[in-house]
Amino acid sequence: MAARPLDCRDSLAGRVAFVTGGLGGIGRACVESLVAHGTLVAFTYAGGHDAADAVGELVATAPDQLSAHALDLRFDASIRRSLSEARDRWGAIDILINNAAVGTATVATYADSAAEQDSAMLAINADGTLKMCQAFVEINAARTVDGALKLINISSVGGGVAVFPGFRLSDGMSKAAVAFLTRQLAAELTDSMIDVFAVCPGATNTAMFQASTLKPMSQERREAFVASMPKGPADRAHRDRLHRHISRLGLLDPAPRGGDRRLDGTGCPSRADHRATPLNGGIRPTPAGLAADR
Repeated sequence: MAARPLDCRDSLAGRVAFVTGGLGGIGRACVESLVAHGTLVAFTYAGGHDAADAVGELVATAPDQLSAHALDLRFDASIRRSLSEARDRWGAIDILINNAAVGTATVATYADSAAEQDSAMLAINADGTLKMCQAFVEINAARTVDGALKLINISSVGGGVAVFPGFRLSDGMSKAAVAFLTRQLAAELTDSMIDVFAVCPGATNTAMFQASTLKPMSQERREAFVASMPKGPADRAHRDRLHRHISRLGLLDPAPRGGDRRLDGTGCPSRADHRATPLNGGIRPTPAGLAADR
């Protein structure tokens, strides 16, 4: 299958996106593709958990378009401080991508006991996402904008759409909470200019997925698992891998504005493009094959 080129139309140029968890995996792919489209991007990192040199290296790739902000989703003060810093740097926030989260394995860096880890999982993945959404809505309540603002929550196929054994109960529970939050928030914001979506990625070869799923497997079991993916393992070029991540999220699909704005719980395109006409409140599963290592 031939590589699909990036569609770098100018609909996102000059807009401001706030991407939580922007250093690796899907978050990093979001940051890099948004920058390629001319977007100004404020991304967050977990102070004390993410490598400080990685933050500077990412900003250095596009210093005129990127800013980095420490964020601890367990604390409302940290959430609001990071948003305030981003607004001070770029003037406004048009697009929020709630990507930051912990997984079944990575949550262990936040607490020692299983009970405390479950609490941290829910505090970061569910309550932190809730508070970030509330703050984004609040700071944009009085804005007059040309086109819609976008609020995109990253949930997961596990919890957000379906049930998979072998993960912490709190993991799926937190992702289900994000999916429901999306529907509820969309209902509350039907008459506003904020479009709300959740994207539920399938198996994606990020550090988090490696820690929770791939590393505990034997080589034989891992190969069987990858082979069982609906679209098999991916082996395309680096830039195409990034595009595939983002195209799954629907961020780059421009369309004329206008038409029906209604609630729909399934299969909804989620687009950051301000001209897009989405079905507000959609939950979009993306159960594709395992992406190759970044």
